[in-house]
Amino acid sequence: MAAVADWARTLEVDGVTLELRVERKRVKNINARLRGTTLLVSAPRWVGRAELEAGIVELARRLLRRSRAEAINREGGAVEVARRVAARFPRPPEVREVRFVTTQQARWGSYSPHTGVVRLNAALRLMPPWVLEAVVAHELAHVVHHRHSEAFWKLVRTVCRHTDRANAFLEGVSWLASAWEGLPPVERAQLVGKGPPDDPL
Repeated sequence: MAAVADWARTLEVDGVTLELRVERKRVKNINARLRGTTLLVSAPRWVGRAELEAGIVELARRLLRRSRAEAINREGGAVEVARRVAARFPRPPEVREVRFVTTQQARWGSYSPHTGVVRLNAALRLMPPWVLEAVVAHELAHVVHHRHSEAFWKLVRTVCRHTDRANAFLEGVSWLASAWEGLPPVERAQLVGKGPPDDPL
């Protein structure tokens, strides 16, 4: 097969615009590096354009998530919040580290008592602090109660008085995220332009 010329264009992945530069080389796999907003890709000459395009998008998404996770974890601050919440437990769980991750999609957080690491969905960083506290309290409470029993919820509410409010908030966020693409433009515009209400209803 004849060599395919190198090419460049812009690429949008997960709302981020990247400058894509592709170079065909004698390599076995599609490789990518992210430098700022430039995605540098080297690809085998034999890979077809459609296969290459699909591979590039997946690699870009992975690199963007990794880059974002590294950036937000450098900012710190969450570990102090998690330790404050942990201190409210009758037997405080040890919190060694808090990591915001971009790979959790089905849950808001997790905690490993073996490592002392709390992992939190990166989107929580942008939410009100009381939501973050409630999620941390929820994850730490699983050390005491594995199931969502009455005793579990009593403990979580004792540790974090904003638990019910935070649960309602997160349910709303989840609903809006799943429904957003299907909302008519007028309704989207109304939601985007709506600031924090003085009177919610």
